[in-house]
Amino acid sequence: MKHQYIKNVATLRLTEEDCIGCGKCTEVCPHGVFAIENRKAVITDKNRCMECGACARNCPVSAVNVEAGTGCALAVIMGWLTGKEPTCGCGAGGCC
Repeated sequence: MKHQYIKNVATLRLTEEDCIGCGKCTEVCPHGVFAIENRKAVITDKNRCMECGACARNCPVSAVNVEAGTGCALAVIMGWLTGKEPTCGCGAGGCC
C-alpha cells in the first residue's frame, strides 16, 4: 500500500518543458511520486508527496518545486526528533 496524505494540498509542481529526463526525482523520492515517460518526468500521484524537498534539491535544472518543511514531512521529522507522535495539525491527532 502506498502512502497518501490529504488530497490536493501538496505544493509540488513540475515544469515538464524544463525537465531533461535525468530521472533524479525518481531516484530520490521516498514515495515514488515521479516516473519517466517519453524521456520526461511526470507526477504520477501528487497526493503521495510528503513535501520532503528531495526532488527539488536534486533536480539539476530546477524543473521541480515544492515548499519543503511544511505539512506531513515536517511533522514526521519533528516526531522523530522529539520522540512524540507526529502531528501536522491537519486532523484530530496524528499526522495525515
